[in-house]
Amino acid sequence: MDLSLNINEFPELKKYIGNTIIATDGTTLLGADDKAGIVEIIEAMKYLISHPEIKHGKIRIGFTPDEEIGKGVDYFSVEKFGADFAYTLDGGEIGELEYENFNAAGAKINIQGRNIHPGYAKGKMINALNIATEFNFLLPEFMKPEYTQDYEGFYHLIDINGSVENATMQYIIRDHDRKLFEDKKQLMLKTAHFLNQKYGSKIITIDMNDQYYNMREMVEKEMHIVETAFKAMELCGVKPLVVPIRGGTDGARLSYMGLLCPNIFAGGHNFHGKFEFVPLESMVKATEVIIKIAELYAQPK
Repeated sequence: MDLSLNINEFPELKKYIGNTIIATDGTTLLGADDKAGIVEIIEAMKYLISHPEIKHGKIRIGFTPDEEIGKGVDYFSVEKFGADFAYTLDGGEIGELEYENFNAAGAKINIQGRNIHPGYAKGKMINALNIATEFNFLLPEFMKPEYTQDYEGFYHLIDINGSVENATMQYIIRDHDRKLFEDKKQLMLKTAHFLNQKYGSKIITIDMNDQYYNMREMVEKEMHIVETAFKAMELCGVKPLVVPIRGGTDGARLSYMGLLCPNIFAGGHNFHGKFEFVPLESMVKATEVIIKIAELYAQPK
């Protein structure tokens, strides 16, 4: 297997010269997302337990499964958890502090074609595969993930299957701005309506569901949560990097469930692939930041 983690392809490695880099052996992903976060939380709790002289209030910790498919908090009880607010340790590089994420929806599209022997198909055949490609090309080309960054949203075709008779497509729809998010969903519905009119029958149906929303709308009501994390990083010698999450987080759903929950760096890079890595020193700093947040909230106001 000819794989290497090198600075030509991953120039961010230059930031960590002299650090201890934990990486996969190339046969699978590392799982720093989010094993790193688990380790950092546990180490912070161990430290606080072994140093009772550090004053802090009530602390609650929780671990959720299935975050990557948006179901991590399906059975999470905010009431039983018993905290006023929380932080997820699920961010990327050292210093990341995030309280904005995408609004998200999923869309499953079914295309019912009509299969006729190709020798006698004129005026009769409706090729579901051709219509699937037509549907995708009608969506804005510049709104695909490979052409977007920062606050730009996208349509992402994640699966397509089918034959002449029937085809299915699955998309995820993302945007930080709620209005632009709703506009994207409407454009997809209008595209289906246009093709149904073009081909003279209801050959396309769409099942669309919202998955989560931008937690900024909730967190901004109590910005001290972000400000305290920002201050904690500075006190730990970490330069805060406030950025929007170009993805989702359990903190988004938790924020709308009543537990405001911004996101702090775990230190990893290149999540979800064989080139995933995490600097040990970044993990140590994340642990220090957790401890410092606990200290800051125990100080007299």
